[in-house]
Amino acid sequence: METFIYMVRHGESPKTEGNERTRGLTDKGKSDAYRITELLKGEGIEVFVSSPYQRAILTIQELARRSGQEVLVFEDLKERIFLNEDHRMPDAELFPLLDKSFSNPDFALDGGESNTACQNRSIAVLKELLKTYQGRKVALGTHGAVMTLMMGYYDKQYDLNFLLHTSKPDIYRMKFNGQELIEVKRLWYTQ
Repeated sequence: METFIYMVRHGESPKTEGNERTRGLTDKGKSDAYRITELLKGEGIEVFVSSPYQRAILTIQELARRSGQEVLVFEDLKERIFLNEDHRMPDAELFPLLDKSFSNPDFALDGGESNTACQNRSIAVLKELLKTYQGRKVALGTHGAVMTLMMGYYDKQYDLNFLLHTSKPDIYRMKFNGQELIEVKRLWYTQ
């Protein structure tokens, strides 16, 4: 029985507004969330789950509303914690850490988590979703690093290079037979 997971990476978010959990979407991010709704409305998605971070929820919220559904929030789908959970790390500091993290999956700063720890917590949720919603279509509001780690669990081609070439937002439809990944198709193309 085929199950589809739509990995929906959140839209553009203001880099200075609020902490990691409360940052919303920029005007472009809001516009892209509308485009996502239009793009996916004919897919027949029945279940909507998300990271607890506002930017991920807001990216799929309208699509869920139009489908008559609520967005179910899972704490363990949150973005990878690099230093601490509350504050955004500047890109100039983050990119070298990403490189080190993908070279050594067990690397973590004090107070942060490793790629391995992030992958383990998020994959546990994904496996449960595949079991609970077998044969259905699930949209998952997510973030770049955690999305890459979940996809990379099934196929090693989803690595740092893949992450660095994704966009905000982005959409990947993963087709599963039980717990086995069969196919991945990118549905989002920037204009």
